[in-house]
Amino acid sequence: MSDAGESPRYARPVPTIGDASSAAQRREDPAGWAMGETVTQALAAVVAGRRDIRRFRPDAVPEHLVTAVLEAGHRAPSVGHSQPWRFLVVTDPTTRDRAAALADRARVEQAAHLASERAARMLDLKLEGLREAPVGVVVACDRRTPAVGVLGRATFPDADLWSCAAAIENMWLTARAHGLGMGWVTLFDPDELAGLLGLPEDVVTLGWLCLGWPDERPPSPGLERAAWSRKAPLEEVVLRDRWPADESAPQQPVSHLRGPEPERLVGATDAADELLSPPDSLGVLDRTLNRVLAVGAQDITGGTLVLAGADHPVTELGVSAFPGSTTADVLSATVAGTSLGAATAKGAGLAVIAVDAGVAQPVPDARAARARGERGDLATTDAMSPADVEALVAAGHGIGREASRGGLVCLGEVGVGNTTVAAALACALLDLEPQDAVGLGSGSDADMVARKREVVAAALARTKGESDPLRLLAAVGGPEIALLTGVVLGAAAAGAPVVLDGLAGSLPGVVASRIEPAVQAYLLAGQVSRERAHALVLRELGLEPLLDLRLRAGEGVGACLAASMVLQGLAVRRAAARTR
Repeated sequence: MSDAGESPRYARPVPTIGDASSAAQRREDPAGWAMGETVTQALAAVVAGRRDIRRFRPDAVPEHLVTAVLEAGHRAPSVGHSQPWRFLVVTDPTTRDRAAALADRARVEQAAHLASERAARMLDLKLEGLREAPVGVVVACDRRTPAVGVLGRATFPDADLWSCAAAIENMWLTARAHGLGMGWVTLFDPDELAGLLGLPEDVVTLGWLCLGWPDERPPSPGLERAAWSRKAPLEEVVLRDRWPADESAPQQPVSHLRGPEPERLVGATDAADELLSPPDSLGVLDRTLNRVLAVGAQDITGGTLVLAGADHPVTELGVSAFPGSTTADVLSATVAGTSLGAATAKGAGLAVIAVDAGVAQPVPDARAARARGERGDLATTDAMSPADVEALVAAGHGIGREASRGGLVCLGEVGVGNTTVAAALACALLDLEPQDAVGLGSGSDADMVARKREVVAAALARTKGESDPLRLLAAVGGPEIALLTGVVLGAAAAGAPVVLDGLAGSLPGVVASRIEPAVQAYLLAGQVSRERAHALVLRELGLEPLLDLRLRAGEGVGACLAASMVLQGLAVRRAAARTR
């Protein structure tokens, strides 16, 4: 029976397949997966005893041991579980003789490029294992699957080769444990070895493994005994955090912000594991809730929409279908609580802060944080002065801290012409081409899209080679984006999650993250809009959007709708049944 007033706890559903452990078990015994001292000592002995064997007995290797070695290779980790290895087992004496001849030639050719003493030592090294060992295993990597089609290879295209190398290490250790010897021969022209074995194009070898009973039992690695090289002390190869920089190397910028502590990150998933529900049952929302809880925002029940407005001289170049007065009208309606963004915020239970960051006609009762200097049209002159950017970011920082006291901080913006501004800034920050970033925009036609692309191309020509995010913001950004960048920095510094909106409402997250990388941990992608570059911006931030409604509205509408889901999800987590 539960105590009075305490919600009952239910038996934890234990899966019949997969991992049966619970977060509570893992929390109470982090080392509970260990295999014991006997196993670890045996593993250490096998690792320490691995040798590159060069002399072999002619005795046959039982088939079950060959299979054991190959199975160990097949159990290796592989990028995206692609299993790119192929094991060619060679026992034909003719093939082994031809491979040995190829290796002999390659060895002599390589020796010719070394100093005389080094060449002599190399030629002294024995490679007769290719002929002596009864079994040859050629590990080949099948690279015919495009890298982008394998999880993990799009970013590290050679990870398939690393996977095959891991397979070789597994085989080597297994052979050693069974008393077999293995030698890895790479003195081949890869194309010649591939031709010998009839490998198709894009199937490449990692050399030849000699497998058999060793005719030597070396107490230490052969190349060390041959004075070829020495084993470097561990402290010479271990670095901490990053590569040591010399005095001439550029120094890393000082970081003033830290991401959530590991205990909070794990604690968020631990708490979710106690729910009477399968893990990640709410999909992307569950991951978003974990992100919110990880920054320490357990008791959030509301939030604030910060909606910043500004006009843009670029509209004079014919890139918008709406008159400039629309910006002031929307911001005025926001102050009155009747704009689309303000109404959506109200429906989500959020407060609203309306900020005039540079509207042509100042908006009464809006929070004033206006750009004061000369404003340019992006194509020929900078959008803002560096001083204005600095002032706007500073003002936004204060507003972000203020808004953080309400819980979630949602970003919203309004500014006729700012789809062109956002496209230019996205291109400059992410190194995109105008055709990849400029979309149709509200009310636009094909001719207007063409003009927008021309403007963005001209803006990019002026910023070529520039990488500083604040200088790019001054060159091709907008006052509302600058102010919201400060909001992101201020809110994150105060520990509040920030919900991004559309393209213009997500770029502050990119700029803020370039200034303070730890900001990324505080960002939530409210939605992905119809603006072409928006998905690329979210990809740059590593965020999954909660909503995909093909929205064209700015004003923080998508951010507020997503915030409503987040708040409801947090309430569900608080109310849902727990397991024992």
